[in-house]
Amino acid sequence: MPLPQLRNSPTAARVALSLAVTAALQPVWPSIPASLSGGLPELWLLLERMAAEAGFGVAVGLVVALLSESFTLAMQLLGVHAGYGYASTIDPNTEADSGVLVVLAQLCAWMLFLAFGLERHVIRALARSLDRYPAGGFVVSPEARSAVLMLGSTMITTALRLALPVVGLLLLVDIAFALFGRLHAQIQMFTLAFPAKMLATLAMLAALCRVFPGVYEGLAGQGVAALMRLAGH
Repeated sequence: MPLPQLRNSPTAARVALSLAVTAALQPVWPSIPASLSGGLPELWLLLERMAAEAGFGVAVGLVVALLSESFTLAMQLLGVHAGYGYASTIDPNTEADSGVLVVLAQLCAWMLFLAFGLERHVIRALARSLDRYPAGGFVVSPEARSAVLMLGSTMITTALRLALPVVGLLLLVDIAFALFGRLHAQIQMFTLAFPAKMLATLAMLAALCRVFPGVYEGLAGQGVAALMRLAGH
């Protein structure tokens, strides 16, 4: 799952956690028939089960990533128009240069993820999948597929709903400065438009911060439903 600073966490702690979880799941380990013990068919069966379990993990990680991508996509849409595309910082996930608003959106989304307690729903989906599917028996049902696709479309529409008010305001600012520049051709309005758009974006985002939790709550509800669908419930 795309958790911030996950790659920078100590390797020994991740190895110990993996071994502890594996030992805790010992009661649900699959039993291999004696006819497959110690041969090439056993190896192929093991690889098949590993691929199925990896597919379930990728599906859960995709759902979790879609929850935060709505805010990230919204900031990418308005960041260039607001003039913040020239300011960059370090992305905590990839350690690469990224826009300031994009990194801010990622951190805000993960704070809302923890504030709503969605990590408990992820763990519950993982636990329920053990009751619904045997080890290596995970398959994507049509209901789960439609739930994930619906979450993806909701993510795009949510990003547009968050970005369009700011983009509309910036369009009005550009029109206003274009009219002033037409009336007073001697005044260089371009130098004033750049900081005005940045300040207008900050003011608009500050006003929209109050609705971010409500928007994220609605998106999180669909995310939890998609997780439960993947877990077979």
